[in-house]
Formats: sequence, structure tokens, C-alpha cells
Amino acid sequence: MHSNTKPGNDAYPQDLIARFIDMLWLEHGLSRNTLSAYRSDLSGLCRWLLAKRSDASDQALLQLRQAELQDYLATHNSRSAARILSTLRRFYRYLLREALIDTDPSARIAAPKLGRPLPNTLTETEVDALLDSPDTDTSLGLRDRAMLETLYATGLRVSELVTLKLGQLNLSRGLLRITGKGNKERLVPLGEEALAWLQRYQDKARLELLQHHHSQDLFVTRRGGAMTRHAFWHLIKRYAALSGIQKNLSPHVVRHAFATHLLNHGADLRVLQMLLGHSDLSTTQIYTHVARARLKELHARHHPRG
Repeated sequence: MHSNTKPGNDAYPQDLIARFIDMLWLEHGLSRNTLSAYRSDLSGLCRWLLAKRSDASDQALLQLRQAELQDYLATHNSRSAARILSTLRRFYRYLLREALIDTDPSARIAAPKLGRPLPNTLTETEVDALLDSPDTDTSLGLRDRAMLETLYATGLRVSELVTLKLGQLNLSRGLLRITGKGNKERLVPLGEEALAWLQRYQDKARLELLQHHHSQDLFVTRRGGAMTRHAFWHLIKRYAALSGIQKNLSPHVVRHAFATHLLNHGADLRVLQMLLGHSDLSTTQIYTHVARARLKELHARHHPRG
């Protein structure tokens, strides 16, 4: 097999790596941690080549063949292999641009298929602790409890929650009218608990928070404006700490909990798709894996032969 190194080339691997890293920093302004990761991936391949080849030269990276790269990637799990391949594709595009090689050994290698990661979620006990954490003797605490109850009862996206208007809430029918992604409208039931807290919030806390201001936003601040995504993200972090939840909590984790708990209690996947506002059922199917994992855990813990 012919080398893909151009004649007369005497670049050393670490020199090449250093020049590539300098280019990434100068042209793309990548962070120190990202540059370190690129350097580590390339140095790892270089060490593997030098150990594998009996006639390895200082031009190991320039002489890399596609078959060797495939062998190297096979020594890593899918996620690591995908990251390394991404690094190498960028590296060899740089070498081509600099006319240091004629062919890119990474060009025809397909990226490993990665399993979709399971979303973080909460147990029902953790959700109860989170919902109980606001001080509902205060107007702010009552608002926060109503928001958390609404989030868990409906599985709304945080952007949908913080932009809710009064006209979207129908207390008598117990429904929210949501306009989600792609301007698609859906009706979402609230449930008795969320309804009760929303009624208490509207009857007492909302007007106290607004004072002399007027607003069509359902969830408001002391300044009379709408709650922001950023502010609610900080609120949920604070309540997670108060309730002793050690997980990295975000509004989206509560959305995941809503979906997972519904499936655990027998909900139909297509109903869940409509409630979440997913345009494609395949997006919703990730929750079947979460529910299945939970069922296996319960079986192992409680069955006498688990």
C-alpha cells in the first residue's frame, strides 16, 4: 500500500500536533480544555502507532492508513471512537490544506452509531420533596409552588411554562392551551393538585406580586414582568438543594419525570406524545427505555429471585 505522505516531508508527530493546536487556537479561539482534548486524542493515536509498527518512523501520523485507523478506533467504545474520529477528521483536513498529505485516511470511515442517552429523571419521592420545598406562606413561595406543580402536572417545556398567559388557563375545565414548537396547539390537562395551587396563587399571590402593575402573564415577578427561563432555572436549583436532591436538576428533568411516571403508571405512548407536544413518536419512545429500566430495577429489588 502506498504511503499518503508527500515526498520530502520530514515533519515530526509532536511538531504536527503543536502546529495543528496553534491553528485551532488562532483561527477558532477554542478553549484550553478543548485544545487539550484534541492534543490527547492525537497523542494517543501516535503512541498506538509507534507501539504497533516495528518500522514506525517519526512520520507515523502522516503515514496513517485507513485500515490502521479502523483498527485503532475498534479499541475504544463507541462514544470515545466517535470523538476521536471527529478530532482526526479535523486534523487530516488541516494536513490536506497544508499539502502535507495527498489523501485523508479518515474520509471514508463512518462514525460509530451512538445509542441515545437516557434522560435524567426523578423518583416520585424526589418530586414530592421538590414540590413541598417552597414556603407557601409567602407570595413568592406560593407562585413557585404553583409553577412547580404545573410543570410536573403537564410536562411543559420551560419556555412554554414561563410564557403562559392568563388566557391559556381554563380553571373551570382544568386545561392549558399550549402553542408549542412549529406553532402547533395542544390541550393539556392539569390535574387536581396543580389546579388547586394555581387557584390559590391566582386568588392571593399574583395580585400581591403585581401590586399596581398590569400583566397578562400568568406567572409574574415583583416587578410585574413575566418569569424568565433563566430565573426559573435558578429557582429550581435552589429548591433542589432545599429538598436534598443531589441530582443535577433542571426544568427539563421535571419534564422527563412527568413522562416517565406516566408511563410507569400505564399511560399510552401516543397519549404521552400528544401531551409532550412531540411531532414524531420516535422522540417519545426514549421514555419507554427509562420506564423499562425502572421496572427492571424494581423487579431486582423486590422479587425474591430478582
